[in-house]
Amino acid sequence: MRYEPVVGDGNGWVECSLGHRHWGRFGAAGLLVTDGSRVLLQHRAAWTHEGDTWAVPGGARDSHENPITAALREVAEETSLDPETVSPYLEWVDEHGGWSYTTIVARTSGTVDVKPINAESTAIQWWPLDRVAMLPLHRGFAAAWPALRELIDSEPG
Repeated sequence: MRYEPVVGDGNGWVECSLGHRHWGRFGAAGLLVTDGSRVLLQHRAAWTHEGDTWAVPGGARDSHENPITAALREVAEETSLDPETVSPYLEWVDEHGGWSYTTIVARTSGTVDVKPINAESTAIQWWPLDRVAMLPLHRGFAAAWPALRELIDSEPG
């Protein structure tokens, strides 16, 4: 019997081998867009997991998706950003013992005006790299930010 993936089959809570609870049965992915001096972040709605914090647009991966596909799908579901306007150039994986969150870092040239398009976001905003650590960040993104910032800083313009 051939398996046909079901769209949206990644939604659900799981517990990793470290005992943490995570959203995304097959892991999760998000898109960190940068123009080299700023990053585009989502202010998460209060009702979402760790709501009222800033992070990248992202969410659960479906069984048939690789991290880039999932991150681009999530950004298109949550924001007005056209995935065709960005160029993914690296990924950073936060491994949690059988569950992982992959941040896809993508570059765009110049300022792209982006707005939230569903109830998961209260705002989408460009932030200077030096201001990000001062924001109330989602815990997972806060832990990843120093490594992500270093990757952005080391990438040739």
